[in-house]
Amino acid sequence: MCEDILNLSAMQLDALREVGNIGAGNAATALSQIINHKIDMTVPRVAILPLGDVPDVVGGAEVMVAGVYLKVYGLAPGSILFLLPYDSAFYLVDMLMGRKHGETKTLSAMDESALMEIGNILAGSYLNALCHFTHMTLLPSIPALAVDMAGALLSVMLIQLGQVGDHALVIETEFSTESSGVKGHFFLVPDPGSLGTILTAIGVRS
Repeated sequence: MCEDILNLSAMQLDALREVGNIGAGNAATALSQIINHKIDMTVPRVAILPLGDVPDVVGGAEVMVAGVYLKVYGLAPGSILFLLPYDSAFYLVDMLMGRKHGETKTLSAMDESALMEIGNILAGSYLNALCHFTHMTLLPSIPALAVDMAGALLSVMLIQLGQVGDHALVIETEFSTESSGVKGHFFLVPDPGSLGTILTAIGVRS
């Protein structure tokens, strides 16, 4: 898997970026309906990173983040990790709960459930796009949420992810609303062989 993921061509990355863009659009529509606000989502970057470099993507090991983790089951199994900086997580919770921006200071059990549902919607939307392109059935697990410094949170998650690979396919998703913007990071880590299965199915296998 490491060799496959490190040798992706520009055409293959473009194909994966296109799938991500379609998934982002689906997720934007779903979230807009839930919070009754217009939300735009784009996927500006698709890259391959060593798992140890993932904390740097979100601003460093000491940045407080909320992370939603899901397993992917089906013909191309893997893992999905969705990370939000703390201020972005509070912003989304405010919108979901109909609060004024800045009202959320800590996360209640209900707030955490809301964030897990956001992760669930994003993962489901992305996987639906992937299923459309590949004609494979891919299903997400029930999401799990952790809130901590990025380094501490990722050290635990990446140990588990590292059991199936040492590099992550990173889809960096940007969220924007009519009044202000908020950024989240969405990571896909295919199990061994899964990336080749996906690329073959969408017709860009080298």
